[in-house]
Amino acid sequence: MLNSRGCRFHLEFKLHCHSKTLFLPARSSSSNVKKKRYGGVLPSILRSLDSDKDLEKTLASVCENLSPKEQTVVLKEQSNCERLIRVFEFFKSLKDYVPNVIHYNIVLRALGRAQKWDKLRLCWIEMAKNGVLPTNNTYGMLVDVYGKAGMVKEALLWIKHMRLRGLYPDEVTMNTVVRVLKDAGDFDRADRFYKDWCTGRVDLNDIELDSMIDLDNGSGSAISFKQFLSTELFRTGGRSPVSGTSGSPDTESSVRKPRLTSTYNTLIDLYGKAGRLKDAADVFAEMLKSGVAMDTITFNTMIFTCGSHGHLLEAESLLAKMEERGIPPDTKTYNIFLSLYAGAGNIEAALEYYRKIRKVGLFPDIVTHRAVLHILCKRNMVQEAETLIEEMEEFGIHIDEQSLPVIIKMYIAEGLLDRAKMLFEKFILDHELSSKTSAAIIDAYAERGLWSEAEAVFYGKRDSPRQNRSVLEYNVMVKAYGKAELYDKAYSLFKSMRNHGTWPDECTYNSLIQMFSGGDLVDHARDLLGEMRAAGLKPKCQTYSSLIACYARLGQLSDAVDVYQEMISAGVKPNEVVFGSLINGFAETGGVEEALQYFRMMEESGISANKIVLTSLIKAYTKVGCLEGAKRAYEKIKDLEGGPDIVASNSMLNLYADLGMVSEARCVFDNLKENGSADGFSFAAMMYLYKSMGMLDEAIDVADEMKQSGLLRDCSSYNKVMACYVTNGQLRGCGELLHEMINRKILPDMGTFNVLLTSLKKGGIPIEAVTQLESSYLEGKPYARQAVIITVFSLVGLHAYALKSCDAIIKAEIPLESFVYNAMIYAYGSSGQIDKALNVFMKMKDDGLEPDIITYINLVSCYGKAGMLEGVKRIYSQLKFGEIEPNESLFKAIMDGYKDANKPDLAELVNQEMKFAFEGPDYSESEVEGESKSEDIVLDL
Repeated sequence: MLNSRGCRFHLEFKLHCHSKTLFLPARSSSSNVKKKRYGGVLPSILRSLDSDKDLEKTLASVCENLSPKEQTVVLKEQSNCERLIRVFEFFKSLKDYVPNVIHYNIVLRALGRAQKWDKLRLCWIEMAKNGVLPTNNTYGMLVDVYGKAGMVKEALLWIKHMRLRGLYPDEVTMNTVVRVLKDAGDFDRADRFYKDWCTGRVDLNDIELDSMIDLDNGSGSAISFKQFLSTELFRTGGRSPVSGTSGSPDTESSVRKPRLTSTYNTLIDLYGKAGRLKDAADVFAEMLKSGVAMDTITFNTMIFTCGSHGHLLEAESLLAKMEERGIPPDTKTYNIFLSLYAGAGNIEAALEYYRKIRKVGLFPDIVTHRAVLHILCKRNMVQEAETLIEEMEEFGIHIDEQSLPVIIKMYIAEGLLDRAKMLFEKFILDHELSSKTSAAIIDAYAERGLWSEAEAVFYGKRDSPRQNRSVLEYNVMVKAYGKAELYDKAYSLFKSMRNHGTWPDECTYNSLIQMFSGGDLVDHARDLLGEMRAAGLKPKCQTYSSLIACYARLGQLSDAVDVYQEMISAGVKPNEVVFGSLINGFAETGGVEEALQYFRMMEESGISANKIVLTSLIKAYTKVGCLEGAKRAYEKIKDLEGGPDIVASNSMLNLYADLGMVSEARCVFDNLKENGSADGFSFAAMMYLYKSMGMLDEAIDVADEMKQSGLLRDCSSYNKVMACYVTNGQLRGCGELLHEMINRKILPDMGTFNVLLTSLKKGGIPIEAVTQLESSYLEGKPYARQAVIITVFSLVGLHAYALKSCDAIIKAEIPLESFVYNAMIYAYGSSGQIDKALNVFMKMKDDGLEPDIITYINLVSCYGKAGMLEGVKRIYSQLKFGEIEPNESLFKAIMDGYKDANKPDLAELVNQEMKFAFEGPDYSESEVEGESKSEDIVLDL
């Protein structure tokens, strides 16, 4: 963070870098350590011990007359802990062997590194019985091995034990303690311990045995670590120290300053990791001032400290000073810069440092290659990554296991599945994958829904005895199946786990329950929840919430409440998702009281209502038309960060529309448009409101605006706008939208055809024709959909679109029903192509189909437009003499036909005939009364 303190650090640090103080080379640097060569008989003895299988026989033949120093060398060179113990036992069996602390230190270190704690305690007790007192080196070593095993509190107790024995930590021991605390992230205590040591005071009274957990590695030891250390603290703690093993009280209280390079390196790293850059710089300056030798580790630590806090210029300056002072950078130095620049996003600079490694005569190590591969793969730089792999292979360096999932993930992201498979198969030929790596690769495929590829890795080569797949591998394979919605496969894999020696854990159950809940397989999810609890595993809140949400989504609210009660009884605290699911579930079914009950419970539990919950409340109030309750919830949403979202606003808009509250709805709608968040539902609600209030012009304005806003994206949105046009009588606009919809390959649904059939009725198409088309569509007859669309296009004057469909149907040369022929006759006739219309009629007769009333209506229209009076008269004659059943629509069509042929007098005669046929003779009142009286006389007789 750039603040005033950061600026001061920046200036002071530059000042320190330009100091004239000489940088002395360190006496020992990790980069310069070489394995010690031994003279005399030791090399041959060590070779014999390494090569001979009968260790005791070899020891007896070559190691009986070794000096204590030679014995020490033999002990130190044993890399195997068990062999070391056997060698030590042999030395102790020699009659002239004198126990000494150096040998015990070697053995204790080996046992600690192998984490054989019971044997370590027995060795410690034996050491005391033999009168061998521990030294600073002993305690420092114990702190080190316990700290590296993660037993930080136990490590500090050894220092407490040390103080009770009268020993004061020397600098090496102090450095070890600080390092252990630093690695554990306990930066404040590490700093306090160091500063206390400098003032001659080491106080660990805050470490209590009673707060420790008993540790027992299962070896059958009857004594726990707590009991062991308690005994040691009180039994041996009071012993008088041997002369010379510790300083006097005056010495203990005197001021100390560290003199070792390693101590300063640890302190710089401590303050850097703690974010205390000024303190790190002060330690660095103190090294310069005190003349303490700096080494490569010093600069590496300081470079990393600066760079990781964004001070890359200072880090670069340190590298320059390091080279000026003759302290050679090592591979780790360049690795640090590589990772720092990669983290800062400067890939070119990171790769430049990779190239520098060989330029300066060093060699990239496994960390280098891993870092560079991660950089390239993360950015999907396939060619560069493959070039690096080829270069590694030229030097005999293989991809490490940690890099394998990263490279495969890159290939997957780029769709190079064959290369990913090839790399994996090549790697497992010579390597056994850890379960962690295998799981990472399976997960990389799972994330992309590539379940079969994930499956191939899961069931891949298993040659070694390790071969029970870990629960982690099973869990990610379950995830892969879940992503692909292969629920049966996921469940089958789960059931097979125990048969293969792997037991499901909480993650397995949680994943499966959430997966099945998401897929509405609620019975499977509920059974697994019961099984999980019976196994003593604790479901997560998210698991309960997914099941509750599933029940609520399915409308099974009583089951949702049961799971909620089960969750409470299990001691799992519900979150806002749980309450939100219940509130929304009851809101959907109109259960306002229940929704409000869970809302109150949520508030009482201290969970603040979020937008989702409040929107569900609005929904509940909307169901029962409770305006005031909905408004209260909406006002609460306005007080939340970001204000109402589209769902909440649309809910209120819908309520206002249902209640006919135009001004309130318009206010919400306008706000949505201003924010750019109005969606199709918003426009549809306003159109519905305006239509229901008879404000058709306003409804059309909203429809046009919706169209211009690009919100016509699906069938539903088209239907709403087309319905608005039809309601307002703008039938051509409806037809144009229908054509646009078809062009965009949006398939019309039943709602669309309801709108189209309504448009035909409003457009004056005879009711018989509309009924015929509707019944054909509902029965799912072939070409019913096309017939409706052809008729609509013809009605609104979009003849080109109608005729294109007609031509396609005719070319298909397949059997058609009457309603299709009728639609085509109407289309050709309304477009003025009378010859084609009559040809279609002739084809209809050739196919053996008799004309129906709709056929006659369409034919009369064609004859009239063509001035073919004989055709009109022929159909009228058939109607008049009963060959065609009387039909009002046909009478009207004949009248229109005569008018189109300029015969209005004939049209009027048809009109009179129609009235007579459907209304009867027009009798006078006197004639009606006379007939009534005659009927009465007949009845009396």
